[in-house]
Amino acid sequence: MFKKIFGISLLLVLAGIVIGNFIEQKYVEEEEPYIYDVTGDTNVQGGAIAPKESIGLEAGEVAPDFELETLDGQQFKLSDLKGKKVILNFWYTWCPPCRDEMPEMQEFYDEYSDEVEIIAVNLTYMEKSEQDVHDFIDEFSFTYSVPLDRDQTVADEYKIHAAPISYFIGTDGIIQEPRKIGPMDYEFMEEMVQALN
Repeated sequence: MFKKIFGISLLLVLAGIVIGNFIEQKYVEEEEPYIYDVTGDTNVQGGAIAPKESIGLEAGEVAPDFELETLDGQQFKLSDLKGKKVILNFWYTWCPPCRDEMPEMQEFYDEYSDEVEIIAVNLTYMEKSEQDVHDFIDEFSFTYSVPLDRDQTVADEYKIHAAPISYFIGTDGIIQEPRKIGPMDYEFMEEMVQALN
């Protein structure tokens, strides 16, 4: 009699485990219906498909022209720099990597300003106030040009979704190197400018 009760209990426990696993598997399938592994690699975990517009402009494309007011109240037009090499940088004051690279940019500009223009477009629409930009530039005495993108038009044209991001434009007005996402250092800027024509 004991063996019979033990056998039936064991079968009930095993049946419960099988039913529980089946229900759990169904729940997981319903919870994540749009997750597919299209790579064929069983070790892949996660991934994302980014929209094309997040990639940014590519080397070989003409740098879109724009006109903005600079921090000192002058009109700046990118096409006026045709014939010069340009590092076009996008930044805002509360971005730590931006703050890290700007002294390096100034040092580079002090050394190479006869060969290259550094244009540091401030993403003013992301600032708490425009005065923050003035205070920051004055505090560190940066001398390169700082156009103000107040309404996000230039950021949209250059597909800027974060900062810092830099583009490297040759004398022909063409983006000649892949854009740099993240802070630049002196040596990197030297390398990029030497690659431009």
